[in-house]
Amino acid sequence: MGIESLFVMLLVGAVAGWIAGKLVSGSGFGLLGNMAVGILGALIASFLLPRLGFGFGGGVPSAILHSTIGAVILLIVIRLIKRA
Repeated sequence: MGIESLFVMLLVGAVAGWIAGKLVSGSGFGLLGNMAVGILGALIASFLLPRLGFGFGGGVPSAILHSTIGAVILLIVIRLIKRA
């Protein structure tokens, strides 16, 4: 993996985590927290969405959408676990 790929992955993770934070709990988690949530969200979405028959194509906007969906799922699960 080149340095450009790593930079894009971190940027997509930060944007996706920030969007998911705004959608689910109303605030972001700081730069590193947003990156972590976005990257974990991308992993969740890459596992879950193809099994449900969803595909978004390629490119950065698609990666942000993909990661945001996974990050929202992650944040909802975390919220449910905290309530229990």
